Amino acid sequence: MTAEPDPEILAAFQAAKGFMPVVEGLALYAAATEAASLGLPLLEVGTYCGRSTILIADAARAAGVTALTVDHHRGSEEQQPGWEYHDPAVVDPEVGRMDTLPTFRRTLHAAGLEDHVVALVGRSPQVAAVWGGPLGFVFIDGGHTDEHATGDYEGWAPHVAEGGLLVIHDVFPDPAHGGQAPYRVYLRALESGAFTEVSVTDSLRVLRRTGPGI
Repeated sequence: MTAEPDPEILAAFQAAKGFMPVVEGLALYAAATEAASLGLPLLEVGTYCGRSTILIADAARAAGVTALTVDHHRGSEEQQPGWEYHDPAVVDPEVGRMDTLPTFRRTLHAAGLEDHVVALVGRSPQVAAVWGGPLGFVFIDGGHTDEHATGDYEGWAPHVAEGGLLVIHDVFPDPAHGGQAPYRVYLRALESGAFTEVSVTDSLRVLRRTGPGI
């Protein structure tokens, strides 16, 4: 039976600022719940305001493991002024730059999940370079340029334990539907021989670590 979040958690997810549709969120939650059974931390790359973090953190809480989320909180390329996904409500007026960290903290507080998440504030490759342990789950949903998507994959995929899950968001085989960097990372993961596809839910891909080769 596929795991589903409690109605209160689902409502908190839907109320949070962010972009993930509910159907993909439910698939993310199911994957996080499965991976949490390994007893290892669950990690998200690309926090934004914490919408998807709610689901990962709730799965971690239920299993007694830790959820980690990595973001510099200055917004990705498409969230900067003049771009499609820019939200002036998350610009720090004092410094004139995006700062999603306060909104993220309010999101976790509203969902009652503050005690179940470790927020790692920094650039993904820098954090990955000092991370030394295995992970049961890695969710890549950070910057969508080739540079950033590749950096997230190279930094974090090697830490996925055997049997653990690598989840990649915004995978669009057709360029007309979205940027191609996450799709190229997804193909690279499959071609490495280290991962096998488990499920496809719209743009969300779930892969299992089944061997070496990254």
